[in-house]
Amino acid sequence: MVRGNPDESIGIGEIYCLLPDSTLPIGEIEPEADEAFVTASGAQRVGVFPGLSQSDLAAEACRRLLGAGDRSADVLLHCAGRAPDTLLGSDATKVQHAAGLSAGMAFTVDGLGCVGSSAAWGLGRDLLHADPARSRIVITHGSKPTGRLRVRPPVTVVGDGAFAMTLVRGGRPVLEAHALETEGSYHDLFKVDYKRTPWHSWAEECSDPARYTFELALESRNRLAALTERVLDAAAVTLAEVGAVLMQNVSARAFDFYGDLLGTPIHPVCRDVFERYGHLGAMDVVANLDALLRTGDIGPGDRVLILNNSAVAAWSASLWRV
Repeated sequence: MVRGNPDESIGIGEIYCLLPDSTLPIGEIEPEADEAFVTASGAQRVGVFPGLSQSDLAAEACRRLLGAGDRSADVLLHCAGRAPDTLLGSDATKVQHAAGLSAGMAFTVDGLGCVGSSAAWGLGRDLLHADPARSRIVITHGSKPTGRLRVRPPVTVVGDGAFAMTLVRGGRPVLEAHALETEGSYHDLFKVDYKRTPWHSWAEECSDPARYTFELALESRNRLAALTERVLDAAAVTLAEVGAVLMQNVSARAFDFYGDLLGTPIHPVCRDVFERYGHLGAMDVVANLDALLRTGDIGPGDRVLILNNSAVAAWSASLWRV
């Protein structure tokens, strides 16, 4: 195999986040929801795209990203949603077709939950490094609840949305360092009994809420601290030199927990996006990065640390240079 230059910078070409123009209070969408849990989560409203599946949303975000321009892509990496639109089908090739992409290949990054987007940009960078003939990787994801219910005790509140982004040579921000780990012992902490239950009654079940709340939280604290140290060392920078820290949007408590862990606050755009739209799965960190780049709080040369984790369990840390 012909290999590219590992020192060549790979970064973001474009990002498009598809979010509803208006949002609704959780109580209007799901009157039976646990009000105390919703209040404690910090997400009071979510956006809804009625009648559209998660791959429909991902394809629409991709169409809007590329517009009337070049629709070629060497690889389409579709970050799996909470459940595929069809069994034995392919959400990745559905998005490829619906978006009009002439991708060399399309496949789904699956089994990592919210960390799928972080895994996709790490894999996309490696694919560009591995073959100089490749020039553009497209990454997509659509967020919808698994079934009818949007409130997921003991975790979060789910909203609708989608993103599409490209990775290209010379793009900005540049992906400077990236690390990801998984731990298989948590693989069945959450599940949906989809085989014996009709789709309109699907509900996510946590087999051990205490294990999620305490054991996994402790493991996540240790893993993310170690991954943060690894990516900072790889880029030869300190946390004090990082302009902003972002993470996925699960609950208001999580922002405080990980801010205390690092000794530096999580940037407020994360809380803003969460309060307006709820948890958006693998889209969270992309929506937060897009929002941060629009604030003017960081500029050329500044670094952004993005933490991401999921209950699967998977953890990642990525360092971007604007």
